[in-house]
Amino acid sequence: MSPLFGNRPLSDDVLEVLRLRAIRAREQGYAVEDIATILGVSRETVSRWYSAYNQGGKDALPGDRTGRPIGAGRSLTPEQEEHIQQSIVEHSPEHFGIPSALWTRQAVAELIKQEFAVPMPIRTVGEYLNRWGFTPQKPTRKSYKQDPEEVQRWLEEKYPEIERRAQEENGEIH
Repeated sequence: MSPLFGNRPLSDDVLEVLRLRAIRAREQGYAVEDIATILGVSRETVSRWYSAYNQGGKDALPGDRTGRPIGAGRSLTPEQEEHIQQSIVEHSPEHFGIPSALWTRQAVAELIKQEFAVPMPIRTVGEYLNRWGFTPQKPTRKSYKQDPEEVQRWLEEKYPEIERRAQEENGEIH
């Protein structure tokens, strides 16, 4: 990005205006360095725009964004991403033999490695999870194997006995 505009990306419309102003100024004899300073772009950018214009006219100027296309360079294909998301939603890590009660970034990395033989850094897994809309969750303090009827029976029968005994022995329950 340019010093004039900071790190904010410029819109396509703004870039188009800058290109046309650079061409016009160059045709009027202004130095490349002066144009670059005034427009807040690099000298190389002004030179590239003007060379393209000289070779093919206005149509030769870049119209679309340059740089890597969105989605390029990802480790997983869209189909693989969908498969992993569906696996996370429908199954627990234990279903895949992953020793984790929750889908942590480490567990998801292990799943990706198992399913597609793609080793992936934890940070990248976190970026995928964020992109997919998964957010970190606090684990519940309740066992997923917990039997509600057994808990109720313990609260009604065993716990009163523990309370009575603690009271008799001047004890505290923690």
